[in-house]
Amino acid sequence: MQTDKRTIYSWALYDWANSAYATTVMAGFFPIFFKSYYSTDVEVTLSTAHLGFANSISSFIIVLIAPLLGAMADSSSLKKKFLFLFAYLGILMSASLSLVSQGDWQLAAFIYILGNIGFMGADTFYDALLPSISNGKNVDYISGLGFAFGYLGGGILFGFNLFMLEKFSLFGLESEAEAIKLSFISVALWWAIFSLPLFLFVKEKKTKNRVTSSLIKDGYLRLRNTFGKTKELKGVLLFLAAYWLYIDGVDTIIRMAVDYGMALGFDSKNLIFALLIVQFVGFPATLLFAKLAQSWDTKKAIFLAIGIYLFITLWAAVMHKVYEFYILAVMIALVQGGIQALSRSYYSRMIPNEHAAEFFGFYNFLGKFAAILGPLLVASVALFTQNSRASIASVAILFILGAILLYFVDEKKTAKDVQNALK
Repeated sequence: MQTDKRTIYSWALYDWANSAYATTVMAGFFPIFFKSYYSTDVEVTLSTAHLGFANSISSFIIVLIAPLLGAMADSSSLKKKFLFLFAYLGILMSASLSLVSQGDWQLAAFIYILGNIGFMGADTFYDALLPSISNGKNVDYISGLGFAFGYLGGGILFGFNLFMLEKFSLFGLESEAEAIKLSFISVALWWAIFSLPLFLFVKEKKTKNRVTSSLIKDGYLRLRNTFGKTKELKGVLLFLAAYWLYIDGVDTIIRMAVDYGMALGFDSKNLIFALLIVQFVGFPATLLFAKLAQSWDTKKAIFLAIGIYLFITLWAAVMHKVYEFYILAVMIALVQGGIQALSRSYYSRMIPNEHAAEFFGFYNFLGKFAAILGPLLVASVALFTQNSRASIASVAILFILGAILLYFVDEKKTAKDVQNALK
């Protein structure tokens, strides 16, 4: 187990790297650019549906491949190699968005889908490295450190890109569209450069198995063995079901917030500024949540975050003023990183290190499956009701159901059951 500071910070720095894609592309500029540039002459509600479907498709593909790839990575020590391949797919696709012409929403959506696959696929193997660099005492803090770095790093680049958008002429650019396209390139460079410490300094424990032509078969057999012991893994399945539901609400708000604000008629620049607030408030708030979990209780801290998210969702459905959007942005920033970091660390306590990628494959499987359901729910309700407020309100039920299931999870008993089942 690696717990030296260089290893920990090198691991956390990957969150600094890839969060540039989450902020500038997924949450920030792409939804606006997709609606105003790539989807020229497309009706507003229809473009919302297109964006929701694009998010759902990319998540569905990860759902299909993550568990198998995780099992393969565990059997032959391929976590870092898979992380590299998916990360650089996302990096290439981010840069490629700058080449899409105005009105070509189909190509933009296709590249965005591939970029999301790269981003989410790499996260599976990044998460799987957490148990090997932490222990039961510091896992909440290290997981929180990663997300906190992500907020700060993503916020710094997003802030720079926002400045470039406002003052595009200072950079020799002719329009805001050129500034946004250059921002997509900056994300690719940022992601590529700051990924390097993880690849250089985080060591992956080697297994005795070699990479052979039977790797897929070995991964499949490993998965089948795990599925065959589902009766002994009820605690894991219960947590994953709870996580699936409440993180669905979190991911949906992340991905659709800007689009929702635009549907209410708020100026896109105000919405972008609100996202910037989330990044910089999220940095200290995530670390504070990690400390809260250490001194209080991880599960209780997750419940607190879910309760705040439920309130946020219901308020969002009735808000009318842009200042309310800012207040909600601050509230989201207080809990977004915390619920993500603590869910990851809470889950890592239940699973054995030698099966980390496989089990984090399931974790991301359900996390990304939630990202299918959430945007699809928002898109479907928007099309059916022609009411954006109804679509965002529909997310509340996911937080409620997730909290109910989480109540019945016993972390320590589950960890013992998993160890006994996989002996």
